[in-house]
Amino acid sequence: MNIPSELKYTKDHEWIKIEDNIATVGITEFAQGELGDIVYVDVDTLDDTVEEGEIFGSVEAVKTVSDLFMPLTGEVSEFNEELEDEPELVNSDPYGKGWMIKIEISDSSQIANLIDAETYKELIQG
Repeated sequence: MNIPSELKYTKDHEWIKIEDNIATVGITEFAQGELGDIVYVDVDTLDDTVEEGEIFGSVEAVKTVSDLFMPLTGEVSEFNEELEDEPELVNSDPYGKGWMIKIEISDSSQIANLIDAETYKELIQG
């Protein structure tokens, strides 16, 4: 199981890469593995400010639909448009080409609520 140590994570299985005031968000390798083949990624919050813990979109797999939860309060500034034609990138490259959104962080104090790779590994191993 690939859990990059340079990223932060949520208990809802999103990963976050923070660069200055911009956070790139996707779902973890564990999450995409649990969902199965991703067939559609829906993000209708572009240019909206979404609060930490609120739903920013959903991901549809062959057998299920799962909500995506905002890891930090911020404005959704970018959606990975490659996912419109190739949603399977979430399966094949969850930490790279399979990223979902970029957000402008509104409250950097919330970063402290995120978990590190070691804690996330313990979470998924139960």
